[in-house]
Amino acid sequence: MSESRETPKSPGPAAAGARKAAIRAAELDAAGPLTTTRERFVLDDTVYLDGNSLGALPRSVPDRIAEVIRHEWGELRIRSWTEAGWWTAPERIGEKIAPLVGAAPGQVVVGDSTSINVFKAVTGGIRMAGKGCTEILVDATTFPTDGYIARSAARMAGLAVRPVEPARIADEVTERTALALVNHVDYRTGELNDMASITAALHSAGTLAVWDLCHSAGALPVALDACGVDLAVGCTYKYLNGGPGSPAYLYVRKSLQERFESPLPGWNSHVDPFGMEPGYTPADGVLRGRVGTPDILSMLALEAALEVWEGVAIEDVRAKSLALTDFFLECVSEYAPPGRVRSVTPYEHRRRGSQVSLACSPGGSSVAAQGGAPVAGEVMAELIRRGVVGDFRPPDVLRFGFTPLYTTFADAERAAWVLGEVLRDQAAAGGDAG
Repeated sequence: MSESRETPKSPGPAAAGARKAAIRAAELDAAGPLTTTRERFVLDDTVYLDGNSLGALPRSVPDRIAEVIRHEWGELRIRSWTEAGWWTAPERIGEKIAPLVGAAPGQVVVGDSTSINVFKAVTGGIRMAGKGCTEILVDATTFPTDGYIARSAARMAGLAVRPVEPARIADEVTERTALALVNHVDYRTGELNDMASITAALHSAGTLAVWDLCHSAGALPVALDACGVDLAVGCTYKYLNGGPGSPAYLYVRKSLQERFESPLPGWNSHVDPFGMEPGYTPADGVLRGRVGTPDILSMLALEAALEVWEGVAIEDVRAKSLALTDFFLECVSEYAPPGRVRSVTPYEHRRRGSQVSLACSPGGSSVAAQGGAPVAGEVMAELIRRGVVGDFRPPDVLRFGFTPLYTTFADAERAAWVLGEVLRDQAAAGGDAG
């Protein structure tokens, strides 16, 4: 379970506290290897800390999409499948994502939604599992859709589903477990699960490891090959900045590809797509993870978005992510009234993703304290009105996502300061100065 710790002290004098932290933020923003990557994005004066839900727009995307629409679709039309490289986009873009998830070439294919890829991975994993398996394990803290799909896939195969806390998987897995579906980072708390040790524990029981990378890829190093992961899925609209609804990706370990049987065989994954044969024969390699016609506009937007990673080392991204979240937690501790928020995100670096989640308690006699709307929802709505965009998860969690390519230390300091203001204003309005 994630740690919880209340902010330990009240803010000092407003102007002095804000000035000291702001000066430090400016110094931190002037140092380090990612000082100019923010310029690769379309941003304004808003403090945008919701990149863990939807990444900002890369500057490379609008012109590329205009070219695709005007020239490739408008002029070349059907010829673009070959002349503009549309047909090979799923695997070509997969090769661009592969280094960000620690995968060698030939193991990542892009296409379809995250949900569809979870279904492919879980069902394909069940079909590869040994005879005699009776269950699958599902991360008990998972994003709900993963659980829904896992249960559906298991039901079709006649298997039971057992929710297990990630930290308990090593103790709970048995030789009758077909696979485990685990989130690399908990979407609600931001806790980072240990991919290496969990995967090793699963393999020791003869169980396949399926990982959801939605809240980790692009924010921290992912080592799929090094950890021996069997199958993995991830979205591209969060830290990879591919745009709303951009296609997800599927990873199938090289040594498993000949055995991988997709539950959604389509003409696009046929060994001879244009042969239009009544019988299905899968293509070689990871291409068998394709299904139908690729969603070209969003796929090519994603390809252009991935240009922001040119010259960027994921280790530098991780270092800045940890520094940003450390600094934000320090500023929240300085600015927020005592007892109003506490971190549900682990403080230890090895257990932290790239977001900070704060549980927000009612103060005074606010509407929420009297049984009305959740206080955290009220707080986030006011933060957004004041130019700080995060998000809210019921019943009481404020989430702040830090995308190191464009989030600054000044953003972190301002967000914490405005949060403190909102909490103090709310308490004063409720007749409680605390």
